[in-house]
Amino acid sequence: MPAMGICEWIAAGRAIAEGQLTRYAEKAHFTDEFEQSLREMTGAKHALAVTSGTGALIAALAAAGIGPGDEVLVPAYTWMATATAPVMVGAVPILVDINETLTIDPEDIERKITPYTRAIIPVHMGNAPCDMDAIMAIAKKHGLIVIEDACQSVGVTYKGRALGSIGHLGALSFNKMKNLNIGEGGAVLTSDDQYFARARSYHDLGAMIRGHEDRYNEPAFIGVNMKVNEIQSAMAQVQLRKVLPMLERQRRRRASLAPILARSSQFQVTPHNDAESAISLTVLAPTREAAIALEDRKGIWNRLRDNSKHIYTNWEPIFAKRTFHPKMNPWAWAKREITYTPDMCARTLDILERTCVVNLGLKYPTCVMRRVAKGLAV
Repeated sequence: MPAMGICEWIAAGRAIAEGQLTRYAEKAHFTDEFEQSLREMTGAKHALAVTSGTGALIAALAAAGIGPGDEVLVPAYTWMATATAPVMVGAVPILVDINETLTIDPEDIERKITPYTRAIIPVHMGNAPCDMDAIMAIAKKHGLIVIEDACQSVGVTYKGRALGSIGHLGALSFNKMKNLNIGEGGAVLTSDDQYFARARSYHDLGAMIRGHEDRYNEPAFIGVNMKVNEIQSAMAQVQLRKVLPMLERQRRRRASLAPILARSSQFQVTPHNDAESAISLTVLAPTREAAIALEDRKGIWNRLRDNSKHIYTNWEPIFAKRTFHPKMNPWAWAKREITYTPDMCARTLDILERTCVVNLGLKYPTCVMRRVAKGLAV
């Protein structure tokens, strides 16, 4: 993630000094400027800043009209928010295996589609893009809505297109672990006017006023409050300028290390859905035991199997189908019985057991990391 520094501090100070802290204040401008920059970077027609990536997913689902009785396909490897977001609009998550790219498996998507499936949420995990060509083709074939979870991949591209701008809607996150870091924050992307109007209405209590003059013929409906303030947006604008240079450094480093690691007989470099612009670097060992042995080698961060609530077996509230009130439980409204078991996505668990993250070592000279890679590839 880009480091926080003096420029963010100055930007926040400017917002405070101007005294227009709410985005719809008379002379507020930082949020509008940030959303314009997001549109320019991603190519999406509309960008809506919200309070978190989770909020962006929920707002996108609400914008798409997903609700009770609907099923939403989500990968078994993602932060739990991807699965809980459908629950918050009254739908239920259906878990789909990943493949060796560490992203949702298009073949398993086809297997999991039912007459009640309404949407797919492909997740670009750790800067690794999903196979969006295949996913969009499946969605078109079955009349499904695609909401990209690009929270972990702000600024990354797939075949020249920004992640989050390829599906019908996209969600971004700006929390402290993401490519753009302002502590907490997010955004909804879409090029559909109606979806944008609905997302904007939902994020502002359903108010069709104050900057919402163009309603695209959408009636107001009850929403929540996900509005950001001008301090967040001022900081995000500074961070946004750092994202693409940072990702380019990662791309060059990955391009330098991956061919060396590919020579190894002990593991393979994880396949990628857009190898030419790849940023993430992980390796896949033949067995769990081989992956555990790799963890002791310099240059390896960790096995993905140890990744807490990114793994479906650790989603306790989902498995329990437990909501804050029993009468607000979407599984009770589902049109069929939905069950979750620890072994339901065994392929995902196997891949995560055998996958290790490689440290790109951006703080060190390339020659040093190439030497480390040669040591790993022995």
